[in-house]
This record gives sequence, C-alpha cells and structure tokens, in this order.
Amino acid sequence: MNTRNLVAEFVGTFALIFIGAGALAIDKGGLVGVALAHGLVIVAFAYAYGHISGTHINPAVTLGLLVAGEIRFGAAIGYWIVQFAGGIAGALVLKAVLPVDGDLGVTILTTGVTPMQGLIVEIVLTFFLVNTIFNTAVSGKAGNFAGLAIGLTLVLCILMGGPLTRASLNPARTLGPAIASGNYADIWLYFVGPCVGAMLAAFLYIGVLKEKGAETE
Repeated sequence: MNTRNLVAEFVGTFALIFIGAGALAIDKGGLVGVALAHGLVIVAFAYAYGHISGTHINPAVTLGLLVAGEIRFGAAIGYWIVQFAGGIAGALVLKAVLPVDGDLGVTILTTGVTPMQGLIVEIVLTFFLVNTIFNTAVSGKAGNFAGLAIGLTLVLCILMGGPLTRASLNPARTLGPAIASGNYADIWLYFVGPCVGAMLAAFLYIGVLKEKGAETE
C-alpha cells in the first residue's frame, strides 16, 4: 500500500472538513461562501495531490472508482480508512479552535425535508459530482482543467442542496462533524445516498459513456 497516497487522502479530507464544514459552522459567508469553501478545497488539492492519490477525499468517490475498475479493492480499503480518519480529525480540530460551541457544520436535514427527500437529493447530487470526475479526470478528456471542473461541480451541488440537506455528498464529510458534535440525526442517508449516487455514475460511465478501447489506469 502506497503511504504517499494515504497521506495525501488524509490531508485532503482533513482540509475539506476543516475548511468546508468550518465555513458552515462559522456562518459568515452565507451559502455561496460555504459552497466556494468546499469547491476551492477540491480545486486546490486536485492540483496539489491529484498526481499522488487522485484526490478522492471522499469514500463515495472511491467506491465509484472501485465499481468502475479504476482502483484495486485493497487500495480502496486504505483510502476509506484514511478518509474517515481525516474527516474525524478535521472536525475535532475544528471543534478545538472555534470560539463557541456549534453544530460544527454537521450535515442535517432542513426542517420540512423528509429523510426520503434528503436521500434523493444526496443520490442525485453525488451522481453529478462523480459523473464529472469520470468524464474529466478519469477519461482524461479535460486535461489540466479536470480539477476546476470537479470543484465547480461541487460548488453547484452545494448551492442547490445546501438549503435542503447541507449537501454532504461525502460520508467522511458527514461522519467527522457528527462525531465531534454528537449529532447523528439521519446519518444513514448521508452514507447510503452518496454511495448509491456514486455507483450509478460508475455504471453510466462504464456502460455508456466510456470510450471503447479506453485504457484503465
């Protein structure tokens, strides 16, 4: 197992939770600020660590790539471990530095949104995110712009889903703040939704959108 890959995934996931969830917890930039905080982390680390680990920093993304045959099962297990560890560490450090107690950017449903509605939102938005990953970074068609496309997709998803579910799209993004705040409300849908959305994107890519003869890395 490649230590460089695991370190890159840990640091990247830590940053996503510390900065993304932190922007939500501080609540000074509004929805646009939260969306940009998450998206810009993805852009920055895609270019910083993309050549090392692929910058998944999301267990659902790793699952989608596993389904598509783009990563080995053993490597995926390692990625999942450090992604969840990075998310938990990011949330705990965030809790330690915030001046007041809050929900630490925990992903919860807005009042009036049912768990089934929230599940559908998480499935659809994660599908969009992982679909972009497959058709830019994995396919190689977007070149150096892949990181920007992926980050902007996350921004767009949070702009829509943030007011409904806080747009996790990432089990590690959910688990870290949940543990740090002790709030596990509807946590199941933030695991099931992103995983289902990622797998649907994988099936679409390998079944329809992937060019015939394209090599798997």
